[in-house]
Amino acid sequence: MTENPESTVNPESTVNPESTEQQALPREYPRQWTADVLASDGGVVHLRPIVPADADLLVAFHNGLSERTRYMRYFGPTPTLPPREVVRMTTVDYRNRVALLAFLGDEVIAMGLYEGLAADGKPDSAEVAFVVADDHQGRGLGPVLLEHLAGAAAENGFTRFEAEVLSENPNMVAVFRDAGYQINRAFDGSTVHVEFLIDPTEALTSVRNARERASEARSVANLLRPQAVAVIGASTDSKKVGNVILANILAAGFTGPVFPVNGAGVVPAEEPERAVPGRSARQPRSKKREAPPSVRGIRSYPTVRDIPDPVDLAVIAVPAAGIDQVLDDCLAKGVRTLVVVSAGFGERGTAGLENEKRLAEQVRQHGMRLVGPNALGVVNNHHEIALNASLAPRIPGAGRVGFFCQSGALGIAILDTAAHRQLGLSTFVSAGNRADVSGNDVLQYWDTDDDTDVVLLYLESFGNPRKFGRIARRVASKKPIVAIKSGSGAMSPTHVQRTGPVRDDRIAQMVLEQAGVIQVETIAELFDCATVLAYQPLPTGPRTAIVGNSSVIASLAANTARTSGLTVVSSVDLGPAVSRQELTAAVAAVMTDDEIDAVIVVFVPPVAVDSADYALGLMEATRPAAGGDVPVKPVVTTFLAVEGVPDGLSRTGADGLPVRGSIPSYPTPERAASALAQAWRYAQWRARPDSQPAAIPNVHPEDVRSFVREVMVEGENRVLSAREGAYVLEQYGIGVVPFRDVNTMHEASAAARELGFPVVVKSTSPDWVGRVDREGARLDLSDATAVINAFNELQALTGESALQVQRMAAKGVGLYIGVTDTPSYGPLISFGLSGRLFEALGDRSHRSIPLTEHDARELVDEPSVQVLLGEDGTDPARLVDLLQRVSALIDDVPEIRELRLDPILTSPEGIAVLGSQIEVGPVPTLADTGPRRLG
Repeated sequence: MTENPESTVNPESTVNPESTEQQALPREYPRQWTADVLASDGGVVHLRPIVPADADLLVAFHNGLSERTRYMRYFGPTPTLPPREVVRMTTVDYRNRVALLAFLGDEVIAMGLYEGLAADGKPDSAEVAFVVADDHQGRGLGPVLLEHLAGAAAENGFTRFEAEVLSENPNMVAVFRDAGYQINRAFDGSTVHVEFLIDPTEALTSVRNARERASEARSVANLLRPQAVAVIGASTDSKKVGNVILANILAAGFTGPVFPVNGAGVVPAEEPERAVPGRSARQPRSKKREAPPSVRGIRSYPTVRDIPDPVDLAVIAVPAAGIDQVLDDCLAKGVRTLVVVSAGFGERGTAGLENEKRLAEQVRQHGMRLVGPNALGVVNNHHEIALNASLAPRIPGAGRVGFFCQSGALGIAILDTAAHRQLGLSTFVSAGNRADVSGNDVLQYWDTDDDTDVVLLYLESFGNPRKFGRIARRVASKKPIVAIKSGSGAMSPTHVQRTGPVRDDRIAQMVLEQAGVIQVETIAELFDCATVLAYQPLPTGPRTAIVGNSSVIASLAANTARTSGLTVVSSVDLGPAVSRQELTAAVAAVMTDDEIDAVIVVFVPPVAVDSADYALGLMEATRPAAGGDVPVKPVVTTFLAVEGVPDGLSRTGADGLPVRGSIPSYPTPERAASALAQAWRYAQWRARPDSQPAAIPNVHPEDVRSFVREVMVEGENRVLSAREGAYVLEQYGIGVVPFRDVNTMHEASAAARELGFPVVVKSTSPDWVGRVDREGARLDLSDATAVINAFNELQALTGESALQVQRMAAKGVGLYIGVTDTPSYGPLISFGLSGRLFEALGDRSHRSIPLTEHDARELVDEPSVQVLLGEDGTDPARLVDLLQRVSALIDDVPEIRELRLDPILTSPEGIAVLGSQIEVGPVPTLADTGPRRLG
């Protein structure tokens, strides 16, 4: 945007915030436009709309720009901003003119704005511009501002951005192009005119997600791969938390410098002299030079500001009341990431939760990321890092498994169990109260981390559920994710009360499986599954051979394998007196059999023999004939009932720790078979053809968005009328069977004649819809007299004055589609047979939105529905299309909070939607929609 500011005004002048122009404009900006975002270097930046009170901040920001940056932005020298221009830039209407500021602390570091071009005859276009402080250029703030300005402009009905750019400023044009927009350029001498549509496209969304992934991964890398660490609160008392953390960092051999910060280690200069035993209080102190204060033999500092070298990570172990000053010190020092192990926040009730929210806000305002509070800490076992910034007394050796959990106490137990099983970890994050860094952030890091092959999650909640599903699906396509959900902790109390914990567990399982996540119920199962995934290849099929010297143990393994989805094609009983050579030969035979995909070895050694010799034979039998150490098909065993990787079955790396090709052992055959079956189910999911949400033709999202926002009253939830709901559905190609709302018998009779006989007269009240006895409807009415009688009967029965007359649809199977925006899983689509009986029985299948074509087909193929559909000859493709249209509607218009299509009649003649109920309301703050943001 070209500006023509006057340059004769004192840059120190301030602007009167009560000017007439300012008073005439709205003061309250749209709160949903505020956001914490990540720069490309992983640092946090706060965005919010500009307000008149920002005038002095804007002047200071402008004064801090270099001469070249001002020239590129304003097409001229522009050393100062005149008051008139400052007023114009800070006084906007948040509709035709919008400006966003980017903050680090209290300092403005970037600004972006758009202004509508209606006066130029372009009512749908706006001119856009932004400028970034010199010290913050190259951090990707231009694309971030552009995303958020485009989101605000789209809300206000704009569809196109235009910009004027100097020809000598190609970087600005690159910002538009690299953001994923299809730009049109026109050269006019020294300037370039750029135009592009701002509507979200697949390419644009892909670019945004890639930028989000890179910035979030970078922010976690700053946490897990620091160059230097400060321990703030590093007490000299070995029983204190800060001392323990410092000791663990030193014991792990962290490769960078470690700086204890202990304010108590320095006596303030103004502190009066104290009496010393054995010396008169009046005697002067010795002039002998005292050694610098230290903790565990390392020089300590009174504050992090006093550390002479840069610090990337600060581990904070000070009381909650003292954290504010620590944050200011960390900002001044340029610390990037924090681990707060201090308690006294959300786990302490309402007051603690408020302190926790304030802490998270302050950390982000300071541009940092936070693990915690009340966190156990973080671990990175990479030999170039060797970081144990945690309270865990024992951590596993290096490996290729990443682990995330919240609970500190549980984290200690998990790390100990992993060490016991010789399951090596690449990295570990215990997020505590998870005020900032969440499992989603760490998943983004593991997605790009070459040192992590398997991801383990202990979930107490899904955080941002839509985002979790999107990220998990992508990560699981390359790396297995195993998750354990802690009871009903992933659900809201209201949702649990409505569905019941058992049913909600089923929902969680369906949602996780949809994203390719392997769900287990116990910590033992978590490690059982992780061990086979970490050390063995995935099975290419379900055909399993069982080899062993105990028929009883083999039978137990076979039973579990069959019930878990494996196919037992061979069971070889070698007898209790089997020799080492016989065991080796039998295992080698099944390993080379093309009709076998996986092997379970059950082995109880003969009495008084060396089991190490049998282990050696088993390792020889599983080694590929073509060379190498990793078997071509997975092998699990119950060798000596050992849990983990026995020494004899371990292939070790240079550090002596187990690597791929090691054979996991389980204490029972059931656990061995179950772990193998989980690996097979994951392999099936991963082998599916890639499926994306379909592009639905002939839909009108903008019309629906505009309509929904108009009918929402003062931001509160509202249930649409039947006619309003039918209009919304029609914009997505979902036709409701024609109906009329009637209040008298004469209206009912007239409506029936207009619609054409036969018709239905029915109640639309939730109390009567879906009843087994169907008392709320009178069907197949063939004349006006029948309609009038039915109307009078239903009015008397239901007590309702308003009823509905609807054209009679072809008979068919009654189905139900519902969508609920749950806090646990985000928008959740449910599908099943219509009626309260089936709802009470929990006969519903569930998936997260958006649905891929494969997701929709899975819903249709659920057994209870498929049996009936197969009997009446319904084309499943029609239901798949309907489900995808509903998914697209909810995905495009997140203001739709609940939707019910009930009943839906499906028959060989087609699909008939007989009724709908739609509730609209404000978009949840955790919705994974619009421009990228933290949260």
